[in-house]
Amino acid sequence: MTDWPEGEIRVLSVDSIGERYRRYRLPDAAAEAAMAGSMARYGQISPLAVCLAEERPELLDGFKRVASAKVLPAVTLLEARLLKVDEPTAKAIILGLNRIGGRMKELEEAWIVQALVREDGLSQFQVAELLQRHKSWVCRRLALVERLAEECREDLRLGLLSPTMARQLTRLPAGNQVAMVAAARREHLTAVEVRTVVDLIMACSSRSQIESILEQPRRALRQAQMESLPTWDPRLSAAGNRVLRQLGCLLGGLERMENWLRRHGRAELASCDRGVLSPGFRRLVGDSRTVAELAEDLLTEMDLP
Repeated sequence: MTDWPEGEIRVLSVDSIGERYRRYRLPDAAAEAAMAGSMARYGQISPLAVCLAEERPELLDGFKRVASAKVLPAVTLLEARLLKVDEPTAKAIILGLNRIGGRMKELEEAWIVQALVREDGLSQFQVAELLQRHKSWVCRRLALVERLAEECREDLRLGLLSPTMARQLTRLPAGNQVAMVAAARREHLTAVEVRTVVDLIMACSSRSQIESILEQPRRALRQAQMESLPTWDPRLSAAGNRVLRQLGCLLGGLERMENWLRRHGRAELASCDRGVLSPGFRRLVGDSRTVAELAEDLLTEMDLP
């Protein structure tokens, strides 16, 4: 293999191609099946990219094509173009060749960054220069694999955890991350809500406060919203400040009622309570819908130029 000039395309047997860098790519059965179908119909359209490691061609780009060839009996040879690079540059090329179209997932990028830092001994600044990325990007990718709890890393690998949520989780101690994920799934929290809940947890001074937030994250969100709503604002007119106070009272009452409905509801009531309370709850349903519709109309009017 030493006589193989860089950039030259040669035909290699599928079995001779090493896949030591496969560990930096997530499996994608659907994409591999689609590639197999394409190769069965049209053959290999573009050459693989390989480098030499101990005289053996190691795959840098074309993992799906090689996986497809292994399940197609008629495909035993593949074309490959040689790139002569050192170990750090080989990892950078894997990322660079798959950057177009955003084909690499954040976890795959994180694996490469971690390998460059921990295996090849590069500083985060050197990795940023090599990958032509900002140092903050390198720091975030490294945190995805080194600050996440093991269970969260596995969920991220399987696609059960979004990179957006994973980035927020890295701000928390590992012991709180799994509970935060469970709370987010249970309450169907949005990414913005998860970020706010994480902010609240980080501001806690005791374990009991953290447990209370994780047990009832939506209640914590509403309380935080209420605390951020002042009872008087100098920018408002007299009428505006009256509405502000009414909003505070109404939102506080809704928060308390929602908490009771979620945690207790009908199970807490005696049979004699139901007939007396039913008219009030029917009015709550109707009035809340009416208020919501009127509030939406008001917002539309206020948003007009």
